[in-house]
Amino acid sequence: MNAQQNDEETPLLQRPEQPMAKTPLPWDQIWILLLLEMPELLSSRTLAPFIPQLIRDIGVTHGDESQVGHYAGILQSSYYAAHTLTIFYWSQLSDHIGRKPVILTALLAISISMFSFGLSKTFFALVVSRVVCGAFDASDSMAKSMLMDITDATNMPKACSYLPIPGTIAGAVGPLIGGSLSRPADRFPDIFGRSELLKTYPYLLPCSISAFFILTIWLVTYIRLKESVSTKTPLWELIKGGFFGQKPRQPLSNVIVDPDEVKSKPLPLRALLTSKVLSVTASYATTGLFQMGINSVLPVFYATPIELGGLSLDPPRIGTLLAASSAIHGIFQLLFYTRLIDCFGARAIHITGVSSGIPMVILFPVTNALARAYGIGMAVWLCVVVQLMLKTILSMCFPCMVLFIRAAAPNRASLGATNGIAQVAVAVARIIGPASATSIFSYSLQKGHDAWSIYYFFTAIVFLAVGTALSLPRDPSVWEDSQ
Repeated sequence: MNAQQNDEETPLLQRPEQPMAKTPLPWDQIWILLLLEMPELLSSRTLAPFIPQLIRDIGVTHGDESQVGHYAGILQSSYYAAHTLTIFYWSQLSDHIGRKPVILTALLAISISMFSFGLSKTFFALVVSRVVCGAFDASDSMAKSMLMDITDATNMPKACSYLPIPGTIAGAVGPLIGGSLSRPADRFPDIFGRSELLKTYPYLLPCSISAFFILTIWLVTYIRLKESVSTKTPLWELIKGGFFGQKPRQPLSNVIVDPDEVKSKPLPLRALLTSKVLSVTASYATTGLFQMGINSVLPVFYATPIELGGLSLDPPRIGTLLAASSAIHGIFQLLFYTRLIDCFGARAIHITGVSSGIPMVILFPVTNALARAYGIGMAVWLCVVVQLMLKTILSMCFPCMVLFIRAAAPNRASLGATNGIAQVAVAVARIIGPASATSIFSYSLQKGHDAWSIYYFFTAIVFLAVGTALSLPRDPSVWEDSQ
């Protein structure tokens, strides 16, 4: 009886029925999906280096330096607030009408929002631009759904190992664009000094460059991307059938329903909320909460004066650091991700990633203490490098999540909606993450408050993320085998 213990991971020990040969990757479509991973990250990373200075320029803080992080968090959270309210419906809609129309809509919206952000002169206008971007941006989610559509269990880990390539490019190029080309009339007077437009809108140039690049991706997608959803429903039929709120008609009791036909159709929301989907969603959300908190605090920490708890770095240096971090992450994951998954499994990689958050958090006060004592020297830069390397390990959690989401989906026709559920949860976490982390960071800088508040907050999230990760199986294929 002990030899046949009831353990969901037992199939990992012997699976002779699985073929050893791996399905070749469909590169004619994969390279386009990799391009589609770039717009969301490119837009946010372009803005990150100059957002603290932009908030100072528009005067919303009234000169209170400790409030810069608070308003930066609101800007980031506004994107995810809108994203949360719409991403499931975009994902569910893509199961019915196809992924491509949703992707094209998203890319156009991101471009418009970037132009709008560069032309904004008030904090309210900045928030509206980010809300528009968040409400329509489903490009990243759709790219992952299409990746699940066109791969199988044998080649998906390999496909996921290429996901950091666009992230590396966007993460490196975005901060360089935002950090180097913000306020161009002041930085490059010989080239842009006569432009009244760029003097009036000093952040329009980096926003416009990102927007034009995203429009180029829109054109490539329109021409080359093939639809991956085989059975599509016309939008008008969905509206008449109650997709936007009415309950669908139930079949008559004397009508025989083909089980295979049910399996090939998208399932309603209630049928998608299985224990597997909820488990992945919880792990994805807690990891996203921590990552977004760290990502939002990091540039503010770099920009904050040393005497207040930061490093007093300027936007070009901040942009260079963020770009270098993305480059290191992409190279590391491309070279080692597939090998690590084969050796240790997705669960072990994920748990290691979230656990790296503990030393990452400890390095914040250590780095500032060294900067106070010795200035910005070798010891400080060493701590910064180590912290960014730990951030690379954390980022490896997210391709693992893609594997678990695909395995948790009740059927292949509901991949988009299943992914949408996970995206909603992580979007909620990303609303809470930037706003709460940057606000607590600002709170910790004020006199009479506990300077370690932000670090207690981050440590609690790390332990929560590790706890939710323990519910995942050692290998996502265990869940697929049980379907």
